Amino acid sequence: MTTVTLKAKSISAEELDRMFDDGEDMSEYMDWSTAVRPNLINKRVNVDCPTWMVRDLDSEATRIGITRQALIKVWLAERLESQKLAKKTT
Repeated sequence: MTTVTLKAKSISAEELDRMFDDGEDMSEYMDWSTAVRPNLINKRVNVDCPTWMVRDLDSEATRIGITRQALIKVWLAERLESQKLAKKTT
């Protein structure tokens, strides 16, 4: 969920809710420069890998047309999600 603050232009909470429910554009009331996406803030992690692993990661990333970093993120996210699902079923 993205958290934003309202601009100086005033609107009631009820009117903002109505606009949201009706699918109207509310952007004139939002200050997107203060937007925050909880749990999506990046944190740097360094991992040392053997040369063969980096080579294989690069090969797979090139094959599917993404960067090594993107490939690692996708694979980690998939694994973490599968672990969550496995825990729920046990």
